[in-house]
Formats: sequence, structure tokens, C-alpha cells
Amino acid sequence: MLLLRLIRALPVVALLVALAACDAKDMGDPPRPMGHFRMNAVFIDAKKAQTVPLSRTAEPADWEAAMTTAMRARLGTYSGDMPLEFGISVDGYVLAPPGVPLVASPRSALILRVHVYDSTKKEFLEPGGKRFTILEGVSKDSVIGSGWTQKKQAQMKKLANNAAKAIQDYMLLHPEWIGLPAVSTPSPAHTNASVTPR
Repeated sequence: MLLLRLIRALPVVALLVALAACDAKDMGDPPRPMGHFRMNAVFIDAKKAQTVPLSRTAEPADWEAAMTTAMRARLGTYSGDMPLEFGISVDGYVLAPPGVPLVASPRSALILRVHVYDSTKKEFLEPGGKRFTILEGVSKDSVIGSGWTQKKQAQMKKLANNAAKAIQDYMLLHPEWIGLPAVSTPSPAHTNASVTPR
């Protein structure tokens, strides 16, 4: 079923990637405040990852290494007193091959399930975990399809970095997990407010 959903999603990915995806380009910026967070451990399992016939293929060990490196780079530097562990399963992926630029520019995608475990309380913080669908961002190297311009190792690194950023964003949506103040809820008057792009 996951593989079927991935196949059906590919045309949507191609249409929406410019709006829905961005590359994790903030690694040179100061670390984002993460309260009392510390990454106690990260476990990656890609042995059951599915893909589609048009995709380049990757070994599970390569996905596990890419995700481990990305998670340690983004979240491994925090040294708070609230240790959390991450269990991440790579469920599916597409690594774009060379396509036909004017007809189809395949883009890369990654599907993960993330479990966050409180090492102190000995409990999972969100039963069942959280599903993520990660897209590569649009850049000069991917606008015609990254299969034309990037080796699969570069595609995997970009997806892994984007995934680590998405996981950090997810953590910050649950500030109580890391000892940050609760996120304020918009008042009803502002719930449907529109934002004008700048």
C-alpha cells in the first residue's frame, strides 16, 4: 500500500514541490533554541524501505548512514538535561533518475516514520510515531530534475538534511517535550487571517 501511494503521489510531487519543499540551507546559522533538549541516541532502520521502478536504488546501509549524519549534524550539538531518543524508519523513497527535461522532471522524495522516546520517563512521546514525506527543494541543480545534475549520494544527503530539519521543526511544535514555553494559540479573530507574500 505504501508503494502504491508513493507511485500515485509522484505527479503531485512534481507539481507542488516548488511550493511545498525547501532545502535545509540554515546549517551555517546559529543553532535554533531547543530548550533543555539533548539527543541521547538515534536509531535508523532502512531495511524495509520501498521504492518505485523509475527510481535509482540505494542500499539500506547508505540511507542509515545519511540519516544518522544529518541528525547528528542538526541535533547532536545540544547538551540539555532532557534526553530524547529517535527511532526512524525509512519506509519509502524515490531518487530521481535522468528524465526528459521538457516532459517529465522527476524529483526525489523520502518517506519516514519517526518515534521520539523520553529516556527519563521511559515512554514514547507520540504513540504510533509521526509520518513525514520529505521532498527535495528547488534549486539550480534540481529545477530540471536532480537526476540530470546530481549523483544519488548528493540526492540522499539533501533529502536526509531536509528530513532532519523537518524533525527539528516537529520537535519545536511540541515545546513541552524539551522544556520550552507552550506555543501560543492564535485568537479566533486571527485564525483565518491571510498572509501576503513578500
